[in-house]
Amino acid sequence: MFNNQSKLEILQSKVDIYENLSHEMIQKIDTTAEKISESNQKIFNILTKHDERIDQGIKNDNLLLQIITELKSDNKIDHEKTSFRIEKLEEKLEDVVRVKWIVIGCGIILGIFITAFSTLISGWWKPEVIDTTIQTQQK
Repeated sequence: MFNNQSKLEILQSKVDIYENLSHEMIQKIDTTAEKISESNQKIFNILTKHDERIDQGIKNDNLLLQIITELKSDNKIDHEKTSFRIEKLEEKLEDVVRVKWIVIGCGIILGIFITAFSTLISGWWKPEVIDTTIQTQQK
């Protein structure tokens, strides 16, 4: 039925078909490998940028913490200065209040002295005394 020559030709055609298929498969594998390599490179670039952004974020966070710490210490110093000024103003206000009460006290004492003095003088300058002196001089 089949001779050796025809079997050999059939085998040769099958081998050629397998070779063609294997070349196509190798080309597809190579293409796929190139695409995977390109994708890996893109992912590497993305990860590199991501790491840079994370590093920059950490630097920004550290800078913000440093600024907050400086502001906190500046605020503490300002608070102490303001507290000191308030204490000085309270002392001055206490002095003003003390002087006010001294003036009020002096005014009261002066009022008492004026009242006492006016009472004494009014006792000396009674109209009767003046009247009698006028009558004595007329006689």
